Amino acid sequence: MTIFTFVRHGQTDWNFQKRIQGATDIPLNDTGREQAAEAGRMLAAREWDGIVASPLSRARETAEIIAALVGLDAPELVPQLAERSYGEAEGLNAAELAERFPDPLADVPGREKRSHVVRRVLPALEALAAEHPGESLIVVSHGGVIGSLIRYVTEKALPRQGHAIPNGSAHDFVVDDGHLSIAEFNGVPIDPAIRSRAPLALELTLPS
Repeated sequence: MTIFTFVRHGQTDWNFQKRIQGATDIPLNDTGREQAAEAGRMLAAREWDGIVASPLSRARETAEIIAALVGLDAPELVPQLAERSYGEAEGLNAAELAERFPDPLADVPGREKRSHVVRRVLPALEALAAEHPGESLIVVSHGGVIGSLIRYVTEKALPRQGHAIPNGSAHDFVVDDGHLSIAEFNGVPIDPAIRSRAPLALELTLPS
């Protein structure tokens, strides 16, 4: 069994302006650095064996701040943990998105499907679990990645309407016996009535 505690990176100026970031490499702002430090101080109460991160600068810097506070070496960068690409929607706020793409059901050119995000992240988690059996790792990634994984393991029961994935928040996942499960959503244990376990090896096409 390997525990993966996913942490969403700290705030950026685009987060503050409510603009879609996706694969665009926007750095942390000062608020984001403090959020990263708050996450590090919280996580320092637990024992950790390593830290990995998306290579995007907002995640990498968040991981570096956390690593210093919990006493870990520099984070290992894992490209598969990068944020979901939003294609032509990147840089837009909600009003601009609605104006440019008025049909909410239409595909935005270049936007990565959530199922594709899951398909690229799961093999990375499987490889990390094989390298770190019985260990606990911090994984600094992005809201789109964390949300896609949560939807996958709970069959879209979570996140519910109004369930945000805040900057700096932490979410506990477990890889065990070829499956991924979620134990806590932002510090709150998952209701056992919600399915929270799904295979790492995907043989069927996932819904978007």
